[in-house]
Amino acid sequence: MSELIKWFEKRRETKALETVKHHLAIATQIAEELEKAVKTAVNGNEKEFQECVKRVTSSEKEADMLRRRVMDELAKGELPPADRVDLMDLVKRVDMIADWCRESTRILGALSMEHMPVSIKNQCIEMVEGVKQITILAQKCVNKIMTRTEEALQAADEVERAEEKIDDLHEKARILLGKEDFPRAGTAVLVSQLFETLEMVADSCEDVCDQVRIIVVRK
Repeated sequence: MSELIKWFEKRRETKALETVKHHLAIATQIAEELEKAVKTAVNGNEKEFQECVKRVTSSEKEADMLRRRVMDELAKGELPPADRVDLMDLVKRVDMIADWCRESTRILGALSMEHMPVSIKNQCIEMVEGVKQITILAQKCVNKIMTRTEEALQAADEVERAEEKIDDLHEKARILLGKEDFPRAGTAVLVSQLFETLEMVADSCEDVCDQVRIIVVRK
């Protein structure tokens, strides 16, 4: 068992560890707000869409603040350097979930869904629903590392399978982009970028769980 896991077991209430848990909880909330943002944009509810974007923006700033805080805590802590780097890498990968969610809302804000093909709208919704679910699974994975490492590894496997499903949805989205007519070429480009950023959220979740595996198996 790694020294980091032993540290978790002995000091579950340390400020740094609690901040990591909070950081990931905020990233999950951001993914949930992203799902709402996509659905309100598709439904043409501009006011609620803007509210969702505001919440994503505010939470992403809070996530950045927590990332800096936990880095400071780890810099002052007693962990061996290798274990400190492992946890810092975990925090940075969690932060990428929030960053890519925020980027998705930026692209959404530049899109007009009014004349968007129905198939594209449906694909956006299906992908963002998958993104929310994989983020919840990633949170489960990280939380388990603090209690049951075997369950953490099982949750990491769940995340990997979920990421593969989102890859399949992204492939389907590319096919749709090639078939559908768009009012402007720029719209097709933005939609493609949106699908890419949604996939990057899923990839970031997988990166988080890969880091959990490293922490668990390191001797």
